[in-house]
This record gives sequence, structure tokens and C-alpha cells, in this order.
Amino acid sequence: MSIIETTIDIPQEHLPNVCGQFDSYIKKIERTLHSTIILRDGALKVIGPEESIRQTKSVIENLTALSARGNTITDQNVDYALALSFRSEAGKILEIDRDVICHTIDGRPVKPKTVGQKAYIDNIRKKMIVFGIGPAGTGKTYLAMAMAIHAFKNGEVNRIILTRPAIEAGEKLGFLPGDLQSKIDPYLRPLYDALYQIMGADSYLHNAEKGLIEVAPLAYMRGRTLDNAYIILDEAQNTTPAQMKMFLTRIGFGSKVIITGDRTQKDLPADTVSGLDVAIRVLKGISDIGFCYLTSEDVVRHPLVQKIVEAYDRYETARSGHVREEKAESGKESRKGHAPARNVKTSKKEKD
Repeated sequence: MSIIETTIDIPQEHLPNVCGQFDSYIKKIERTLHSTIILRDGALKVIGPEESIRQTKSVIENLTALSARGNTITDQNVDYALALSFRSEAGKILEIDRDVICHTIDGRPVKPKTVGQKAYIDNIRKKMIVFGIGPAGTGKTYLAMAMAIHAFKNGEVNRIILTRPAIEAGEKLGFLPGDLQSKIDPYLRPLYDALYQIMGADSYLHNAEKGLIEVAPLAYMRGRTLDNAYIILDEAQNTTPAQMKMFLTRIGFGSKVIITGDRTQKDLPADTVSGLDVAIRVLKGISDIGFCYLTSEDVVRHPLVQKIVEAYDRYETARSGHVREEKAESGKESRKGHAPARNVKTSKKEKD
């Protein structure tokens, strides 16, 4: 394997952003791609095998382009650029970065950060109903909220309706004090958080007083017809099949619906079937309904969250395989214990 070297020129103003604090990003790239990177005279000298050089150059050039667009490079950017370099898709990170949905109240752009998130956004634009299914931290609810607020501000819909099942996450909270709104607000807090960050508290309260933005538990949807609205059902894995059917049949003309859920975090009783699981099986053949499956690669929270999701995935896979083996062994033992009696021919003398 021949060792070669190349030089990558980076504008001086982008060097700290691309290299990271104490060159942490450069060290991560070196460890992952088995190359050596030396900073010299405002340029990066890269030494290593030809394939490593190609990947390293691609990653650094993409990070530099992201920095030139005003992004602050994060661990997630570096990790995802490295992952794409192994799939020869490094250029996609720049395509993703171009898709700005809207801006938060403090001017920060809201945009997809992974290929999976980009496919999710594209589906929302094309389909009337979209299911966003994936683990925690993949931006399912936040991106859906950004799309809803963008459509509302552009006059594409008249109102936003946000709902989720009011179910405790494995804890019994007992009776909560206050009026009805005070009792349900804790269950809907994640939706408020996203609204405040993107729209601002004052703008939300102003529109909420007019009835243009509604945050309500799923039970309040029964009997309604929701026309010209952007409707988001969050935590759909905690619906029952009856609740999911009720929700889906509320949709009126001019509306768009996004349903988000994480099938690995159900808070329903053990013997209750999830409405999300049933809906996926029942509706998968309808062309106007899109299904987007996000994975641990699409996690955009702290890098440790991605490792936690992957660890639980491995555990659940191993556990389900172990359960299947136990059932198979149990079935064999059961068949052995109930073996049919053989027909033994007896002689006439034995019969007497």
C-alpha cells in the first residue's frame, strides 16, 4: 500500500472552525480515516494511503464549505461527514445544508442535517399525510413544527393544530392541581418548547388567543373536522388503534398531517397494541401517504445519544433472538413430553 501526501488550502478565517477546539475535529478525522494531518503555513498537509487521502480531503473540503456558509461546525457535522465519506456520498452534506426551512426567533436557520431528515422534509412537501418514524433525537417533531410554522406564516394554511396522547411515561403522576389546561400542559410541554424557539412566545400567545394555534391532547380531536390546517400528532406510538383511526378520519380539505413516533419507546400497557404499528400495516399501500424511517445515523443531539440508541438497538435485537430461541426450545420439550404412544403389536399369548 503506497503512502502519498497532498495539501488542502483552507482560508485562515475558517481554520479554527474546521479544526475544532485543540484540533479535536482533525484528531477525530485522523483516527477514523487512518491518515496524518499536519497544519503548516495556513494549509493542511495530509499523509496516508490513497483511499484515506481521498476521504480525508473530501471531509475537510465539505466542512470548509459548511463553515463558509456561516455554520458553526459541530461534532455531529464531523461525524456525519465521516459516515458519508465511507459511502461515497460526501457531497450530499452540502445539498442538505442548502435546504433552509425557516429561521428561529434568534435568526438561527432551521434545516435538515442528514440525508434521512432531508428525505423526511421532501416527503412532507409532496404528501398530504407523512409518518415520521425513528428514535429519539432525529428531529422528527422539531422539523415538523418548522414546516408547520413556515406554511402558516406563508398563508398556506389558516391554523396549526398540535396534539399528542396524554399518557404518563411509566410513572403515575396522580391528580394534578389547577384547571384543565394546567393539567394537560405538562404532557404537551415539548410542543410548546419547539413553538417558543421557532416562533417566539409573544407570537405564539398572540395567535393562540385568536385560536390560530392550538395545542391539545388527542382526546379533544374526536368529532371535529380539521380543514385548512397543519396538524401534527406527536408521540403516535402511544395511541391505541381506535385513537389513530379517529385522528386520521378528522382530516378535512386543504390540510396537511404529520404523524411522528418512536416505536421503541411505548408507554402503553403491555397488552395494548400501538395504533402507530397498526397504521403502518394498514396504510402502507396508499400513494398519498408517505412513510419516513429515520435511524440512529439521523440523531442530531449529543453524539452520545446516537451511541445510546445503537446500544439499545443491539440489545433489543439480541434479546428478541434469545426469546425466539427459548420459544423454539420450549416447543421441542413440549412435543417430547406429549409424544404419541406407539402401537405395539402383542402376541396372542401376551394378550391372554
